[in-house]
Amino acid sequence: MLIFPAIDIIDGKPVRLYKGDFSTAKQVASDALETAQSFVKAGCEWIHMVDLDGSLKKEPVNDETFIRVAKETSLKVELGGGIRTMNDIDYYINNGISRLILGSVALKNPELVKEAVKEFGNSIAVGIDAKNGYVATEGWTQNSDVYFTDLARQMEDVGVKNIIFTDISKDGTLSGPNLEQLKEINNAVSCDITASGGVTNIGDITNLLEINLYGAICGKSLYEGTLNLAEAVEACK
Repeated sequence: MLIFPAIDIIDGKPVRLYKGDFSTAKQVASDALETAQSFVKAGCEWIHMVDLDGSLKKEPVNDETFIRVAKETSLKVELGGGIRTMNDIDYYINNGISRLILGSVALKNPELVKEAVKEFGNSIAVGIDAKNGYVATEGWTQNSDVYFTDLARQMEDVGVKNIIFTDISKDGTLSGPNLEQLKEINNAVSCDITASGGVTNIGDITNLLEINLYGAICGKSLYEGTLNLAEAVEACK
């Protein structure tokens, strides 16, 4: 299982949110590049980054920050937030971003996902974020009546191989991941599933390993010191 340390960006600064609420944004580090370099030292191969401004504005906002991390570290950058068009995708791929996460557009414009997968293959992932099992979009500000595994199956049908699943009620809470929903989505599709939200300590990493997931995103636990990143990476080898 891969460990994805996370950096969410607002106004170029690394922040964390509580349950996706922008009013709870708290700066957790002084510099994204410096933080990313610490992840390299811990043995990580990937970094998970989110353009929070972009997710609200529906267009790339903090692109320079992400491209800088991709170009000035050895990390592969997985990026979500504000990616709405093929031009956005082209731009990021051509500037060194390894994987792009399509979130809101997966629900609202599945044809774009299909086109993106056809052109860029495994460089495209889909983020499925759910409240009480139902998909939320637009930076988690809008709810839908689509059940999370139904969207996962639809995305599998258009060729998506990688899904990042977030239980919004767990995000930034340090209360453990939603193992039941993660098992449900992992059993529903053949896609690689990455867990996002709630990872707190090495015990959570062990639990995720046991359900045979592709990856685990760790954010607040790293900044609060409840999870040792190097220990988590070593446990997953």
